[in-house]
Amino acid sequence: MKPENNIFQRIQEGQEIKQTDPEIQNLYKTFDETLKTVQKINTTILSKDEIRKILSKQFGYKIHESVYIIPPIYLDYGHNIKLGKNIFINHSCSLLDQGGITIDDNVIIAPKVNLITTNHKIKPEERTTLISKPIHIKENVWIGTNATILPGVTIGKNSIIAAGAVVSKDVKDNVIVAGVPGKIIKKI
Repeated sequence: MKPENNIFQRIQEGQEIKQTDPEIQNLYKTFDETLKTVQKINTTILSKDEIRKILSKQFGYKIHESVYIIPPIYLDYGHNIKLGKNIFINHSCSLLDQGGITIDDNVIIAPKVNLITTNHKIKPEERTTLISKPIHIKENVWIGTNATILPGVTIGKNSIIAAGAVVSKDVKDNVIVAGVPGKIIKKI
């Protein structure tokens, strides 16, 4: 069940959240509850149907039967993930979803991919401040092994993110992006 607290609304609105925020403990409590779900999935032999059932409860909606997720999987918040149909998420992926993650239909996500929606400020005295922005992975995208998608990024339709790429800016439709930082290397 998705917690309904002001801090979660403010995160979704993209507001900065300081460690001194009076509601920060609500965020940590939710992380602890999500960790229990993650530990169950990652330490128990489960069928793909059982995994979908557990994650459906966590996400707050029924995940389509065409979605295949191979554990281990890592979540922090676990309430802001929207999955379409025919999605394959391979093992050891991190979906840190405070800012929201939307994955459209027919997406392939290789092992060890990181979808990170939260960042921190640069100045040392402000570094514990959280800033969250959504990630959107559009239809027919393939994200290669160990790629990282950073906060606020949209990956365009039919595009490919090469293994090891770090993507910090939006990606157009029908391109291949590689490198650190990620850059278009080919149109498809």
